[in-house]
Amino acid sequence: MYCINLESTDPFFNLAIEELLLKNSKEEYLILGINKPSVIIGKHQSAHREVNTKFVTENEIPVIRRISGGGTVFHDKGNLNFTFIRQSEDGKQVDFRKYTQQVIDFLLSLGVDAKFEGKNDLKVGGLKISGNAEHVHRNRVLHHGTLLFSTSLEMVRNSLRKDTSCYTTRAVESNPSSVMNLNEKLNSIRDIYEFRSEMMNYFLQNLADVVIYKFSPSETEEAESLALTKYKTWEWNWAYGPEYTFNNSFQIDGKHHSCNLSIKEGIIWKCTIEGSDQIMSAAKRLIGCRHKVSDFMNAFKEENILITDQEIYNFF
Repeated sequence: MYCINLESTDPFFNLAIEELLLKNSKEEYLILGINKPSVIIGKHQSAHREVNTKFVTENEIPVIRRISGGGTVFHDKGNLNFTFIRQSEDGKQVDFRKYTQQVIDFLLSLGVDAKFEGKNDLKVGGLKISGNAEHVHRNRVLHHGTLLFSTSLEMVRNSLRKDTSCYTTRAVESNPSSVMNLNEKLNSIRDIYEFRSEMMNYFLQNLADVVIYKFSPSETEEAESLALTKYKTWEWNWAYGPEYTFNNSFQIDGKHHSCNLSIKEGIIWKCTIEGSDQIMSAAKRLIGCRHKVSDFMNAFKEENILITDQEIYNFF
């Protein structure tokens, strides 16, 4: 097995390299990485329903879709991401306990008693410290998960949508859990980088035939290309996934408004707005637009409708 300490903190690149190693190699890997602030959603989720669109837009936090299923997670430089890419037998690919047990054993070596709970979580004292997801490609499996070490829990709360009642869709929905950081239990470990070193050293000592791996220039170039053409695109991150409807009621200039949007592949194909004559007139203009903040701002501007940066989020 090859072990990789990702030097990059770019979540677009790091997700791309996982996909390439899964699909373009027959080798097995353990990857440890740390990402800049970002929200990572599951393959079959609806991005706007999962994230606080206003907060992530105003704070320029990227929302990125991964190739595995499961729910939404927040990454920052207080979170350690681990990935196993392994060969697997037919019918035995999906096995959350197999991969998380190795992480549980590592944490136990540090004196932390973590438990596998629910479908894919690790918890300490009933509080979530790790979410996990898997993706199968032919006879290979990608298992990746998070380990909250010193993540900003305030950023986690602010980045994820609390009330999803405006959205109706068959997309996979996240299951929010109370969380905690492992640094509350590991006072002797200074920071996330020391924590990563501890985890890497543990696996180097406990896995058979382990070799440290460095990317070739061609692998780096290929991952950068995939990050640009897939993981940085609106089409993959926001438009992919099941269709959905959005219904909301709100006040603008003291007048009651309501809107009903039907969205497929990120594009509005049906739009009804009730309220002021001006805003009602924008309904036809919005049909064919992307369900995207900048598209809505441009549509209202073209109709000479004055709407504030704050009011635009009534449509998300």
